[in-house]
Amino acid sequence: MIVQDVINHLEALAPLAYAEDFDNVGLLVGDKNAKITGVLVTLDTLETVVDEAIDKKCNLIVSFHPIIFKGLKKITGKNYVERVVLKAIKNDIAIYAIHTALDNAWQGVNHMICDQLKLVNKRVLIPQSNTIKKLTTYVPKQEAQQLRTALFNAGAGNIGNYDNCSFNVDGFGTFKGNANSNPVVGEKEILHTEAETKITITYAKHLESKILKTLFKTHSYEEVAYEITTLENKNQHIGMGMLGELENPMDGPCFLEHLKAKMNTECIRHSALINKSIKKVAVLGGSGSFAIQAAQAAGADAFVTADLKYHDFFMAENNIILADIGHYESEQYTKNLLVAYLTKKITNFAIVLSNTNTNPVKYF
Repeated sequence: MIVQDVINHLEALAPLAYAEDFDNVGLLVGDKNAKITGVLVTLDTLETVVDEAIDKKCNLIVSFHPIIFKGLKKITGKNYVERVVLKAIKNDIAIYAIHTALDNAWQGVNHMICDQLKLVNKRVLIPQSNTIKKLTTYVPKQEAQQLRTALFNAGAGNIGNYDNCSFNVDGFGTFKGNANSNPVVGEKEILHTEAETKITITYAKHLESKILKTLFKTHSYEEVAYEITTLENKNQHIGMGMLGELENPMDGPCFLEHLKAKMNTECIRHSALINKSIKKVAVLGGSGSFAIQAAQAAGADAFVTADLKYHDFFMAENNIILADIGHYESEQYTKNLLVAYLTKKITNFAIVLSNTNTNPVKYF
């Protein structure tokens, strides 16, 4: 097994196409074709984590946060980022970061928080835009079923709880090839009319390369006529944050105790308690102040996140509890998620859970 094999499994869980534009995800250090000796999974890649990888003979570190976030103009070891990169390169250790690709994944960071809090009826809080594409193409009528089946097998035509979805219209296409053409039907330099089926089918944007490859491989025409458009429709299984419900409502203090225990945090900063039971809970791992209004609009009684500033708490308006449990604490179970996932996918060697606590925040 090589590094790329592990990457393929990770990107099936969290396609990089859905990472935020500001992020730096993917293979940051190393050779994708290097043979794997072991995989270490961590929240952050620090020097101590690289040391742990060396000790445990792991030459691939799968990290939630990217160690390289801004551009590096020099690598001299003057700061912790440069030292990590130098040590990883020196010891032939690859580093892969998944970050907001996993934040936006259905089975990702926020799904894990919901599971920890025992929330049910989960849905995405802020569905991501521009994630659904539509392909329109034209194929000889007798080949339409073969092409539809191939596109379905490539992953096109899935809408919510339905698959094999397409729209088809029969009509007539006209074309005339020039002297250099090699038409499958008709003759060059002669106008030809062909009974065709117009096929319209949607697909998730991360599948575009696969869908087009399938189209060109299956379609018989020398020149394939097709159109691609990006839809305004939102994929309800891709996006930031998640909304769920407690099976049994709790009052404010009980909910905070529940939150503190389940998320293993020493401290919760929160807005004023509200005069109603907590039933609907919004969650967003990491820095989530941008989603306060979305949580309120969704009717959440509480919003669990991190890195809230002083003035953010005023936005509670006495109709929601804003709970800041700490950045590390909100994402700490992410590495457990990745280990469990990779262990199911890769059975010929161990996936190692890092035991290095990378939380830079201490409580007194």
